[in-house]
Amino acid sequence: MNRDAHSAPQLVRDLMSVGVPTCALDDSVSELTRWFLEKDIEGAVVLDENGHGAGVVTHDELVKAYARGDYENLTAHEIMQVKLPQVPPDIPLTAAAQIMQDQGVRILFITHHAGGIEYPAAYLSYKHLLRHLGARDENELRDLGIQAERESPIETFMRRRDEALRRARSQRR
Repeated sequence: MNRDAHSAPQLVRDLMSVGVPTCALDDSVSELTRWFLEKDIEGAVVLDENGHGAGVVTHDELVKAYARGDYENLTAHEIMQVKLPQVPPDIPLTAAAQIMQDQGVRILFITHHAGGIEYPAAYLSYKHLLRHLGARDENELRDLGIQAERESPIETFMRRRDEALRRARSQRR
């Protein structure tokens, strides 16, 4: 890719996705797998009853559950990794890639501190890095980074609410 030093993504914040997929402690492995596949999700933060991040489920945890053989009865709580792999938004992308390699993870979270609460606000994954590596120009990455155009908070809330309602209705059937 022909990169201009001023516009090319160089830091985590230039390439990360703002907003983090979340799930509940009691979501089943089967439900999570379908959701990950339908929405092309690489990992989700598992929220406890109070809405705090309790852990993370990624493709790795789903495959480990599958390998156990009893995944039909497992929940996010039972398979999640408790440690939230995280990085600050202002480190170089190459450093984040090395951290992923060192920690053996494919997704890192960027947390935000507000009102005494720390919560995951964005993420960077192998897919981000591979998109950057293979991009022909910066236009192919416009949907990423802190400068990306995105829906308003109310639009995000309404979309996620509607998705959750659809999932809940389909589970009742």
